[in-house]
Amino acid sequence: MLPVTTVVMTRNRWPDLRTSLPHHQGPVLLVDNASDDGTAHLVAEHFPDVTVVPLGRNLGAVARNVGVERARTPYVAFADDDSWWATGALQHAVHHFETSPRLGLLAARVLVGDSNAVDAVSEAMATAPLGHEPDLPGPSVLGFLACGAVVRRRAFLEAGGFDEVVEMYGEEERLAWDLRDAGWGLAYVDDVVAHHHPSPTPRSPGTAARLERNRLLTAVMRRPWPSVGRTLVGCLRSAEGRSGVRKAVPLLREARSRRRVVAPRIEADIRRLELAAAGLSP
Repeated sequence: MLPVTTVVMTRNRWPDLRTSLPHHQGPVLLVDNASDDGTAHLVAEHFPDVTVVPLGRNLGAVARNVGVERARTPYVAFADDDSWWATGALQHAVHHFETSPRLGLLAARVLVGDSNAVDAVSEAMATAPLGHEPDLPGPSVLGFLACGAVVRRRAFLEAGGFDEVVEMYGEEERLAWDLRDAGWGLAYVDDVVAHHHPSPTPRSPGTAARLERNRLLTAVMRRPWPSVGRTLVGCLRSAEGRSGVRKAVPLLREARSRRRVVAPRIEADIRRLELAAAGLSP
């Protein structure tokens, strides 16, 4: 058995799970975010090899922390209810972790839909302007897609996992920064592949505003105040961003209580990525 557990986070997505779960290699641990459509019971009935952890309330991305804590393998692969790992992908991932002791998180190449189009985030990570450190298996990155990430369990737990302030949408950002700040390497690795077939179930209303809210809250928790100011100005330029700022206000006290500014070298890399995304030179 591979020394990697696949942790699947879900809520009210039984039709998607019927398609995705048969693709997973064991062990598989499914954390159910208080579904009210019978998901937990249906998975236990139809997929008895999957360990189901039903939660009493919807924790958002923090549900993945529960899965990592329960895993008993040194590595954990994340999947959503509408994604799965390609055949052989996790074997490749284990090889990279075992030959790169500083690797804390591996960001995979994510292929979308039946056409296997490369996800835009994967394309951006493949060409990220942060260089390729010699002890890592691919280009350095400062972000990832949760449905296409494999983590070293110890590194994930040391970094605190996903946090309750952001909760969902854009939750990867703060964790990536904290892993790098703790000395772990994050790398995009092209030969580890995840498949994502986006659910036909529409996203919740207000997702764009939630992303902007979380971008601002993450900046408050980890970035110098001038960078927080730039983030705020950026949010105010769009209707979704202004809505996100309003949604952030009740959480600012909690975000400030968790404030711990990342090292200057990490902030410099964050800024480099921002400028690259805007088509500007550092």
